[in-house]
Amino acid sequence: MHKDNYVAIMAGGIGSRFWPLSRTNFPKQFLDILDTGRTLIQSTYDRFALFIPKENIYVVTTTQYKNIVAEQLPDLNVDNILCEPSRKNTAPCIAYVSYKLNQLNPNANLICAPADHIILDPEGFKKTCRQALNFTAHIKALVTLGIKPTHPNTGYGYIQYEQQPVSENVFKVKTFTEKPDKELAKTFISSGDFLWNAGIFLWQVKNIVKAFETFLPELHEVFDAEKMNFYTEKETEALERIYPQCVNISIDYGVMEKADNVYIIPSSFGWSDLGTWASAYDNLEKDYLENAVTGDNVMIIDATKNIIHTENNKLVLLQGLDDFIVVDTHDVLLICKKDKEQEIKEYVAEVKRSKGDKFL
Repeated sequence: MHKDNYVAIMAGGIGSRFWPLSRTNFPKQFLDILDTGRTLIQSTYDRFALFIPKENIYVVTTTQYKNIVAEQLPDLNVDNILCEPSRKNTAPCIAYVSYKLNQLNPNANLICAPADHIILDPEGFKKTCRQALNFTAHIKALVTLGIKPTHPNTGYGYIQYEQQPVSENVFKVKTFTEKPDKELAKTFISSGDFLWNAGIFLWQVKNIVKAFETFLPELHEVFDAEKMNFYTEKETEALERIYPQCVNISIDYGVMEKADNVYIIPSSFGWSDLGTWASAYDNLEKDYLENAVTGDNVMIIDATKNIIHTENNKLVLLQGLDDFIVVDTHDVLLICKKDKEQEIKEYVAEVKRSKGDKFL
């Protein structure tokens, strides 16, 4: 394991598309959605601990989730749980850990990855990350991992890349496209030069800091002004000054789409961003009627291709439904067509408007 290699696991989201199982006070990254015995963040930590020194693993979350992270990851140094005072999307999140690490180790080579992705081939993932880290250690590059698409998914972003490699399996990025419609997604796949955007990034921290300075100068100014307070007792106070001044923007929009030193590694290690109930359905075992069931007391009669998630102490009998999401918690029952899953976020917003935060 290389002492200059680090990882930042981003774990501050609320996972609203997995409502009602994912709640504001206990979101999906802390749940065992696939019934594997490990929560999503635990599985992510396990994956990186195979090739990143444990003392170099950081989790960036919000103050609200600090205790949950500490409880679920007992091997993680509590000082490596970085707490944002508010959610401001991925650019400020990545800026925080990058400016902090730059104070500790200017040669730090950093992976930034979400806490809630599924990767079915950890060894393949490790090999790809090591290849990327070796590239970024020698080249002033911002690298992203791209997933070879298997179908025209409209829930993912797409990245177009040059066809001639600049290094073994490393290609220059041409364009980013956010969540296309079905026809455009089909065009992307047939062209053969587009990959799904996995949202996993690798770079030396000094190079991403330079990119912030160039493309998000206001963000750079506020973090740079407080950098001497990182790794001191003044860090929390510094963050309280920094975050109100941060723009709410993703790293993709803020930096990656603007920079000219962005590269991609085409990858296939059994990846899913587990962003929706349908993606959970794809990764769960199914019965002979293609129902994916989590819950000990579910009975199914003449129903097919559903995903059903219930509490073990409740009997649920399902009859006559096809292609539905059924999620039953102690206080909420969701019954929704699978092809409407992208609208669950809107349903959550409507619940908030009409019922307040009680069920969120």
